[in-house]
Amino acid sequence: MQDPASEIEEFNRLKPNLQRIWADLQADPSYKHTSVIVPSLSVDQEELAKVTGASFYEERLMFALIRLRSRNARVIYLTSQPVHPEIVDYYLQMLEGVPVNHARQRLLMMSVYDGSSRPLTEKILERPRLIARLRNSLGDAARAYLTCYNSTVLERRLAVELGIPLNGVDPSLLHFGTKSGSREIFAAANVNLPLGYENLQSEDDIVGALSDLAIQRPGLKRAVVKLDEGFSGEGNGLFTYPAELSDAAIRTELQNLKWSSGTETYRSFLRKYAAMGGIVEEMIEADEVRSPSVQMRIHPDGVSVLVSSHEQVLGGSTGQVYLGCRFPANEEYRLDLQEQAKRIGAALSERGVIGRFGIDFLVSRKDGEEWASHAIEINLRMGGTTPPYHALEFLTGGRLESESGLFRTLGSDDKYYSATDNLKSPSYHGLLPEDLFEIITRHGLGYRHATGTGVLFYMIGAVSQYGKLGMTAIGNSPSQSQELFDRTVSVLDAECEGGHGVPAPLFDRYITME
Repeated sequence: MQDPASEIEEFNRLKPNLQRIWADLQADPSYKHTSVIVPSLSVDQEELAKVTGASFYEERLMFALIRLRSRNARVIYLTSQPVHPEIVDYYLQMLEGVPVNHARQRLLMMSVYDGSSRPLTEKILERPRLIARLRNSLGDAARAYLTCYNSTVLERRLAVELGIPLNGVDPSLLHFGTKSGSREIFAAANVNLPLGYENLQSEDDIVGALSDLAIQRPGLKRAVVKLDEGFSGEGNGLFTYPAELSDAAIRTELQNLKWSSGTETYRSFLRKYAAMGGIVEEMIEADEVRSPSVQMRIHPDGVSVLVSSHEQVLGGSTGQVYLGCRFPANEEYRLDLQEQAKRIGAALSERGVIGRFGIDFLVSRKDGEEWASHAIEINLRMGGTTPPYHALEFLTGGRLESESGLFRTLGSDDKYYSATDNLKSPSYHGLLPEDLFEIITRHGLGYRHATGTGVLFYMIGAVSQYGKLGMTAIGNSPSQSQELFDRTVSVLDAECEGGHGVPAPLFDRYITME
C-alpha cells in the first residue's frame, strides 16, 4: 500500500486519462474502452445498517450495462456476492439491437464472495490476487476507467491500485457533499436555503443553534438536526420546540428527537454527530410541501449538464426517508429548480468536482400562493433517483430536453415513470428470481420496445431474503406510468399472498404516487 501522499500524487497523475477517454468517446462513440464498475456503498456502515437489504443495493448499477450498446465497449462489474445469472440475462436481453451473446462476451461479472457488512471496495482492496486479475482483465489500461456509487479514499486507493482514473468526485472535495458543505455551496450559488447553521459538532452547538433559530423565526415549531453524512433521510432527527424557549428546556427536549429508524438512540446520535459534524435548520412547513430533486452531471471536461428532475416520495416515521420518485418534477416549478441546479453545478465545477450528483429541494406554498423553493442538500454520488432514470436511458436510447425537462425518445415520444426501490411485503419472501421472471412474463408486465412502455425491476436479488425489490414503471403519460405501477403491485400481491399469510399494511408494503 502506498503512503497517502504518493497515492494522491498518482491519483492526480491519472486524472487527465479520464478527460482524454471522454474526449475520444465524444469524437467516436465506438471508441474501444473498458468500464470497471464497483457499486460499493462506501458510506457510514452504522447508518447503512438501517436500510433493509442494503447489500443488494449493489445491483442498482446494473443499468450501467447500457454501455454495452457500443460494440467496442467492455464492462467489468464487481459485487460482494454473485449476481444470479438469470438477473444478468434479464438486463442483457433488454439491449435492443445488440445480440445477447455479443454483449455477454464483453461483460465480466466478478464477485469477492464476501457478504459481510463492509464496503465492497474495502473487500476488493483486501484481495491482492483479485486486484491482479482485474488488472489483467482491463486490456489497455490507458482506455479504462473506474465507476463507483460514491467516492471515498477507498475508491481513490482502488483506482491507483488498478492504474486507471476514477470517474467520480475527488475524495478531497467530499465536504461539498455533506450537509454543511451543501449549505456553503448553496450560498455561493445564490440559491435559497432554509435558515440554519452548519459545521456544528457538539450538543452545545446544537442547543445554541436551536435557540438562535427560535429567535430569528418567532413561532417556529420544529427544526431538523442532521448528521453531515447521513443519507436517504436516515441520520435526520426531528426536534419539536418546547413551550419554554430557554437553553435548559431546549436541551431537555433535545433528548426526545424523533428518527426514522427505530434503532437510533440519542447518545448514539450525539456520538456520530461529534465524529462527523452536522447542521441544524428550520423545518419548512406550509399547506403544501413537496420534495423534488434534480440530477446533474459534471463531465470530465468540467461542463455541468442537467440530467433529470423528480418528485421524490418520502416516508418513514418522520417523513424524511426516500421511498421512490416520479419523473419528471411538476411543471409548475420544474424549470425554476433546473435553473437553480445549473447554478449549483457551476459552483461545484469551479471547485473541481466531476461526476453525477443530486440536489434535493423542498417546495412549499400557502393558500394557493406561488411555490417557494429551498435547496436542502447535495448528494455527491449516485442516489435513489439514478437507477430509474438509467432504466429509461437503458431501454429507450432517448435523452432529456433541458429546455422542457422532459425525456424524449428517438421517435420524439415523451416518457414518464413511477419508481421505487422500496417495494416490499412479507409475502414476497422466498420469491426467487426465476419466479419473478415467470410472473412478469405470464402477466405481460415486462417492458416492450414496440410500445415503449412496461416495467423494469432491479435489486431482484433482495426479494427472496428480504421480500423487497425495486421497479420502474414507464409510460407515455404520468397516469399510464402510475397505472402500470399499481397494476404490477396488485399482480405481485395476488401471486404471492396465497399461503404466505396476511400481507403487511399498505403503507409498509409500497408507496403510492398521488
